Amino acid sequence: MKILVLHGPNLNLLGLREPTIYGQTNLAHIDAGLQDMAAEANCELVTFQSNHEGTLIDRVHQALADGVTGIVINPGGLTHTSIALRDAITGVGLPTVEVHLSNIHAREEFRHHSYLAPIAIGQVAGFGPLSYRLGLQALIYHLQKAD
Repeated sequence: MKILVLHGPNLNLLGLREPTIYGQTNLAHIDAGLQDMAAEANCELVTFQSNHEGTLIDRVHQALADGVTGIVINPGGLTHTSIALRDAITGVGLPTVEVHLSNIHAREEFRHHSYLAPIAIGQVAGFGPLSYRLGLQALIYHLQKAD
């Protein structure tokens, strides 16, 4: 199994940006924990962060050529705006889990809608950095079950 973890806009600021909402854990720490978890499950894990919608879309497209079998994505603010990112994920047809550090459904109303939720196999939100771990665990389970 090869899993791609995508981090969207502003997630490079984790630990600095609004710590009361997003916590004090930085992205490198999250990625390191995910790498450990993937290694325990004998999975290869690739992580990628971009603040640019088109770059994230290109990385989703590249996933097929790279042999990726599933995606964990925190699309950040693109959750609520990007039909193009949704189309890219639909286009590659890879099982995808959407994750969010905060509970987007308990925040401002504009954050309640996700363009990715209807095409994802599941969504994990509101558990801080644990959301990523739960999302990865769920994706690994899904992929193993499919084998």
